[in-house]
Amino acid sequence: MRLSPLRSVPRVDLLIGLAIMALGTLEAFTVAEEYGASQNPQWWWVGQAVVTGVLVWYRRKAPVAVFILMILAQYAWHRQGNEHCPVWQLAALLIVFHTIGAHLPFKPGGSWALAGILVFDSGAVDHRFLPFEEVIFLTVMFGSAYVTGLALRGYLLRVHRMAERAARLEMERERRAAEAVAAERNRIARELHDVVAHSVSMMVMQAGALRRRMGASQEGERSPETVILSGIEQAGRDAVEELRIMLGALRMPQDEALPQPGLDMVPNLISTVGSSGLRVTLETEGEPVHLAPGLDLSAYRIVQEALTNAVKYAGDADVRIRIAYHPDRLELEIIDNGGGAGPALSTGNGLIGMRERAELFGGSLDAGPLPHGGYRVRATLPISQGVPMSEATN
Repeated sequence: MRLSPLRSVPRVDLLIGLAIMALGTLEAFTVAEEYGASQNPQWWWVGQAVVTGVLVWYRRKAPVAVFILMILAQYAWHRQGNEHCPVWQLAALLIVFHTIGAHLPFKPGGSWALAGILVFDSGAVDHRFLPFEEVIFLTVMFGSAYVTGLALRGYLLRVHRMAERAARLEMERERRAAEAVAAERNRIARELHDVVAHSVSMMVMQAGALRRRMGASQEGERSPETVILSGIEQAGRDAVEELRIMLGALRMPQDEALPQPGLDMVPNLISTVGSSGLRVTLETEGEPVHLAPGLDLSAYRIVQEALTNAVKYAGDADVRIRIAYHPDRLELEIIDNGGGAGPALSTGNGLIGMRERAELFGGSLDAGPLPHGGYRVRATLPISQGVPMSEATN
């Protein structure tokens, strides 16, 4: 859809032009004959006021053309026998002189303003010799209008340069902050690699060596100690692999997406604790949906922390993990029938971390001992209408 010409005119210019038209029309029927015009000057005044108002409308879009047309209009005005310039025409002339200063560079704008002042001072517009007092008056009046426009232009240019400088400084500040964050992430990654990853790798190697030695010294079926060592070795390898992914995330730019564990990794998590003596069952209710990465990661960490605490404190027990997908929420429930998990979990950092993860997404978490024994962790996480997992993988 194309806009009409009037809609492209700034509202201020439109109002000024309408005011000039209204003032010219009012003077046409009140004081027109006092200016020495010929008979029936009213309609000529109204037409001149309309033309002048239209020129003021477009003064910003074509300042030089409007400036020249205004001078020619003044010439035509005096050729009709009008001896003086009425108020509305004088206001329009001052506005266009101001526009020359405000919207043109200094050299061309100054040249046009000087040429206009000389045209008026020389009497070329009204074909008469102007007295010195009137020359001074016109020079000061039109010159002041041009200077105010020039001052406005200088102010706007300074504001524009200050805004650009502020934008550059903000970009530089953000760049330096990003570089500092990247350097700190790389330093943390190096520390984790040199200390944690190395230590865990050594633990895995030692557990593997001990398991192989015990297996070589015994014939037949594997002993419980060997099974436990196998679980330690596998858990250590998983920890090293997850640490490797985390170190890669630290070294990569922050805006790059990285694969993170989600609820689809819960079966793998269960298999890593199988050698601890826990008997874990997984129940899924509803149709799994594709969750947001952050929500999926938090849900996985809640299950992981609850299962870790069950390994620590529940002993030889049964653990049931229930993941329920509802249209508006995700429910996680981890229940064990062991003992001793409650006091340790309720006062440790594990429960605090799980609750913070749940509250981060507007959810809630309840944890506590059950009346008949055991411990339950139950989390509710609000979700938007997700995409079914079967469709997300197609």
